[in-house]
Amino acid sequence: MTPTRYAFVKASWHADIVDRALDGFHQLIPPEQIDVFDVPGAFEMPLLSRDLAATGRYAAVVAAAFVVDGGIYRHEFVAQAVVDGLMRAGMDTGVPVLSVSLTPHQYQETEHHKQIYRAHFVEKGREAAKAALTIGKTRAALAA
Repeated sequence: MTPTRYAFVKASWHADIVDRALDGFHQLIPPEQIDVFDVPGAFEMPLLSRDLAATGRYAAVVAAAFVVDGGIYRHEFVAQAVVDGLMRAGMDTGVPVLSVSLTPHQYQETEHHKQIYRAHFVEKGREAAKAALTIGKTRAALAA
């Protein structure tokens, strides 16, 4: 039997933006089918995503984060490590692990930018839900 639950992992950094991805995900997948897990930041998402996928309880795991240049580290390296880790989690477990982890080139903590990225995360959450549903249908057809 194929699981009908989904895990949604979200980073707490920039939660006012990142949480909008869950709003978009809810537009296609009912909240009662989603278990939500918070992590401190993007770097913590791959390990938890792998652990959740390995339980066999979830049709897919979605991980959402907003990785911006903090001036101290190269955010591109963090973002690349996160996306590589999420991909590896999916490949290692055989469960789709989808990323809504975005790294803008230009982000400033202005209300204008926040509004733009909040709306973008809603769309990306919706796209992740579509991907999860599509992959599930395709895999079910392959198994039949």
